Amino acid sequence: MLLVPEMDWAVDVLDEWLTELRPRFSPGKHPALWVTERVGRLSPRSINESFVVIRQAAGLDENLDVHCLRHSAITHWTEFSYPPRFVQDQAGHSHAATTAIYTGVSNEFRNQLLVSSLKARLGDDWDVTA
Repeated sequence: MLLVPEMDWAVDVLDEWLTELRPRFSPGKHPALWVTERVGRLSPRSINESFVVIRQAAGLDENLDVHCLRHSAITHWTEFSYPPRFVQDQAGHSHAATTAIYTGVSNEFRNQLLVSSLKARLGDDWDVTA
């Protein structure tokens, strides 16, 4: 998966994990990027448990789960105006229809898309507020 410029903050987070936090576990040459305090691989269960704790601390909807992060990434790539094929490839989907299921753009994005389309058809002088 490629890192898009709009999400480049992840580089700093990963760098902090690799240089400051992960070494505290003394993982040696363990091949896993994310390790537990006992230097084992994180399990899907432990990832979900951590997500639940963070979700609750942030006061987010209890229906959100780790898989929602995948939906979120796909939606953000779409709203950042990356080409549909790029988004599909990043998600690892064979079919665009699968990617579409994961995409849930905001009303603001829909409105901006509609205004852009109308301006393209009617010209830049078209008054959106009229």
